[in-house]
Amino acid sequence: MGRRKRLGLATVTGSYVLWGMLPIFWGFLASVNSVYVLAQRILWSMVFMGLYMLVKRQWGEIREAFRSKKVVGLSFVCGVLITFNWGMYIYSVNSGHVLEGSMGYFIEPVLVGVIGIIAFRERPSLAENLTLFCAAAGVAYLIVRTGEVPMLALLIGLPFAVYGAVKKNLNLSAQASLFLETLFMVPFALGFSLWWQNRLGGLDPVLDGASFWLLPACGVATSVPLLLFNMGVKETPYYFTGILMYINPTLQFLMGLFYFREALDRDRLIAFVIIWIGILFTVGEKVKFLLQERKEVGSPT
Repeated sequence: MGRRKRLGLATVTGSYVLWGMLPIFWGFLASVNSVYVLAQRILWSMVFMGLYMLVKRQWGEIREAFRSKKVVGLSFVCGVLITFNWGMYIYSVNSGHVLEGSMGYFIEPVLVGVIGIIAFRERPSLAENLTLFCAAAGVAYLIVRTGEVPMLALLIGLPFAVYGAVKKNLNLSAQASLFLETLFMVPFALGFSLWWQNRLGGLDPVLDGASFWLLPACGVATSVPLLLFNMGVKETPYYFTGILMYINPTLQFLMGLFYFREALDRDRLIAFVIIWIGILFTVGEKVKFLLQERKEVGSPT
C-alpha cells in the first residue's frame, strides 16, 4: 500500500473514531437543554467551516452554489435532515439512550441500501441482501418481543440515510456543503438560542461552568471529523471505507455499555446480535475484495 493510501486510510479511520467518541463530548453537555446544544452546534459549525473556507480560499464554490436554485434548494433540504439527525442523537445521549442511538447508525447503512434499491435502481449483492434481511429481522424481533418500535434508532438512522441520498445529487465539496447546510439553519438556531437565553434570564445560566467553552467547541467537534474523512476518502478504496464505517456505531455501542453504564437487556442484545450477523456478510465480502486487490497488486503481472 502506497504512502498516500496509508495516509488516506489513517485519516478516514480517524474520522470514524472521532465520530464514535462523540457521545462523551455530548455527555459533558447533558445539563444543557438538548435543543440549545443543537442550535449552538449549527451556529459554531457554520462559523468554523466559514473560517476554513476563508483560509483555504474556497469562497468561489459558495458564490457559484448560490447561482443555482437546485443547489440552494437541495442544500436547504440537507440542512433540515442533518439538523434532525444531530438533534435526535444529542437527545439520545443526554437522555440515557446511547445504545439505541448506536443501533440507529448500525441500521443506517441498511436504510441506505433500501433507498438505493428503490430510488436509484441499484442491485445489491447477495451479501448485501443478507445484511438487509438480518437488519430487518433484528428490528422485527425487537418489536415483537418488546411491543415497541425502536423509534429513536429509526429517527437517527432514517434522516441520515435520506440525507446521503439527497447529497448524491449535490455537486459540492463536503466542506462547502456543510457550510451551506448550517448557514441555512442558522436563522432557526439563532432564533431558538435568543429565545432560550431570554427565557432563562440571560447567558449566565446557560454558560455555566464548562459550557462556556464546550458549546463553541461543538463546531470543531462536528467539522474536524468531516474534514478528515474528506481528506482521506479519495485515497481509500470504497469497499474498505464500507468496512471502516462500522467503527463509528461500534464505538458508540461500547461507550453506551461501559462509559455511560446503560443496561442492555436480553431482547436488545439478541436484536443487536442478529444485526451484527448481517453486517458480517457485507464486511466479509469487502474483506474478500481487499484481499483480492492485494493479491493482484503483488502478482508479477
